[in-house]
Amino acid sequence: MKNQCVIPVIKSPKDYQAFRISPGDSNRLAIVFDPVIANVSLTVCVEIFDVGGKTPPNRHQFAVEMFFVLKGTGQATCDGKTVSIQPGDSLLVPPTGTHLIENTGSERLYTLCIMVPNEDFVELIRSGTPVELDEEDMRVLRRSDVLVSC
Repeated sequence: MKNQCVIPVIKSPKDYQAFRISPGDSNRLAIVFDPVIANVSLTVCVEIFDVGGKTPPNRHQFAVEMFFVLKGTGQATCDGKTVSIQPGDSLLVPPTGTHLIENTGSERLYTLCIMVPNEDFVELIRSGTPVELDEEDMRVLRRSDVLVSC
């Protein structure tokens, strides 16, 4: 077996491309990694929900989708079961699970979203309208108060 050095891909929030999938959507997705950059079939993004914002109910045929709440509060529904979510909570949605996330709090809701395999998710995101990340978004994405030193 050959020794291989894997050089990590490093991006910062200023490198993220953000989109609204549909013009009337109340959430935006900032792409962190996609299959081209990662060289594997996955999509990693930060989903940003305005107050009262939510995803439409959706499902994926093959993909597993994971959400990790970074900031804000909301509700997650999967196949008719609803739970409250807050920072630090994780939600794992199996293939074919019909799900939605809704911001029920008084500030924006931010979730880290990972989908494996990609199942054309990043292509759907990029087919939407490009949007800018604002100062509030950048403050959340650059948070250093939660980092632990080694």
